[in-house]
Amino acid sequence: MNLSIVIPLLNEEESLEELFTRIDNVCKTSNLSYEVWFIDDGSTDLSWSIIENLKVQHPQIHGIKFSKNYGKSQALHAAFERTNGDVIITMDADLQDFPEEIPELYRMVIEDNYDIVSGWKKKRFDNVMTKNIPSKLFNAAARKVSGVYLHDFNCGLKAYKKQVVKSIDVYGDMHRYIPVLAANAGFRRITEKEVPHQARPYGTSKFGTERFVRGFLDLVTLWFVSRFGGRPMHFFGAVGTLMFIVGFLSAFWLGISKLIDVARGIYGHLITNNPWFFIALTMMLMGTLLFIAGFLGEMIIRTNREHKNYNIDEVI
Repeated sequence: MNLSIVIPLLNEEESLEELFTRIDNVCKTSNLSYEVWFIDDGSTDLSWSIIENLKVQHPQIHGIKFSKNYGKSQALHAAFERTNGDVIITMDADLQDFPEEIPELYRMVIEDNYDIVSGWKKKRFDNVMTKNIPSKLFNAAARKVSGVYLHDFNCGLKAYKKQVVKSIDVYGDMHRYIPVLAANAGFRRITEKEVPHQARPYGTSKFGTERFVRGFLDLVTLWFVSRFGGRPMHFFGAVGTLMFIVGFLSAFWLGISKLIDVARGIYGHLITNNPWFFIALTMMLMGTLLFIAGFLGEMIIRTNREHKNYNIDEVI
């Protein structure tokens, strides 16, 4: 099979039939065999009923229904486990992404041998203050921290080699950082393609400005995990050891100072009256705790078992 098209959605009943019709026309015109995975992330409208009806008429359609809203990353994870295409294309269900871009994305992965082709919505039709400007700032920070130079990490239209999605674990809100996760896993042939963008024809956006706050926190997490995720002792152990040594030397200095005072016949100055005593004690305790945290992190990594943090009601 040439293509697996993965479409997470939440309350998009108005757009689903039109979206699939456009996908079907594009793939048939380009002579591409394909399957479509709709992931209903806890919709409360008629989205799942529409998917079921489409499935009856079109066997290449598959659906996953979550029991509640878990998030886009969990939706992608559930679909990635089940896809069979040589190339996996993700896109949003709100018709802001153009299915007509599918053949060229497929060609760039297959013929140009890219691991990932990421869409770049250079000209956007979103609110400037609440989306465009925060998005530009967010993408600039993501490029700087991750070392993956894409203009638009948030674009849902992306194409992946099958090996990429089968080799990474998408969790939390990490869906926007899949190229970074892939690069950390060794898939470094990553490029981007300018794609058209249009205003949402139906409904309202399911994401607010808080996604940028979550995205920044996820970026910090990703930075840490990419550098120390496989060796937490290198971070916690090093910092903990440094803090313990500084605290110990401070306590040692206080002890020497007290002995010098006694030798000089100076009495009455308690070590506990010196604020450095408590600073030294706190640093030794924190250093010990950080070292233990690093040790426990190493143990957890070695005993970690795969787990899923979502519950599926139905698969068709």
